[in-house]
Order: sequence, then C-alpha cells, then structure tokens
Amino acid sequence: MADTAYNDTGRRTHRDSKSAAAELDRLEWLARNMDAAFRLPIIGTRIGWDGVLGLIPGVGDVATLGPGLYILYRAHKLGASRATLSRMAANMGVDFVVGSIPLLGDLFDMGFKSNLRNVRLLRQHLDFPQGHAPKTAA
Repeated sequence: MADTAYNDTGRRTHRDSKSAAAELDRLEWLARNMDAAFRLPIIGTRIGWDGVLGLIPGVGDVATLGPGLYILYRAHKLGASRATLSRMAANMGVDFVVGSIPLLGDLFDMGFKSNLRNVRLLRQHLDFPQGHAPKTAA
C-alpha cells in the first residue's frame, strides 16, 4: 500500500507528493494520448488512439481497455478510495459498452473521453491540482 497521510481537509494524500504528482503527470500523458492526441481537421474536435482503434470492429474496443485498466490499477496503487475507483470503473464500462456500438459508439468516444475523466477524478480525490503537488500532513 502507498505511504499515505491525511491533509487538512481530511482527504488522503501522499507523503511522497513529488513522486505521486509525477505519476499523475504520466497517467495524464497516457490519457491524453488515448483520448485527445489528434485534432480532426475542419471539425476541430480532438480524438485519441481510443477513437482510432475503436473504428476496428470488436478488436479496437477491447484493445483500448488495456490503458484504461492500467490507469485504474495505478489509481489503486496511489491510494484512491473505493468510491473513486468505482466511478473510474463505471466510466470505463460506459465507454466500452457504448463505444462498441458501430458508428454511434465512435461518435460517443469523441465526447466522453473516459481516460481523461478518470485521471481528473484521481487528481480531485488526491487533491493534486494539475501541475502542483499537495501539502502533506506532518
């Protein structure tokens, strides 16, 4: 289990906040690549490898579960609560189920962006504003 403490708001945070912040930055990089790596010309909407691979019937949606599961696993290792992990898993489930519907699922993936949602949930849970490490309890 990760070395944790509680901050002044009673939320769990990490004693080694720099390494946890760095881990969150890595997870955000992965999420951006999966959900928003490319800008579609004319439309201007961003899609990632999740949307591109999702175009491959059956195989694409299963393949994109891997990075999502990795984010969920790392969230567990960083000390995310069961409630946060459950919300993250629900986001992945919705993305997988709706994303597997031909064409409609691909359009849904462009807006839902479950990996970015999950990293945002994790940051909120751990009180890590983007690019800033939290204060640790003494």
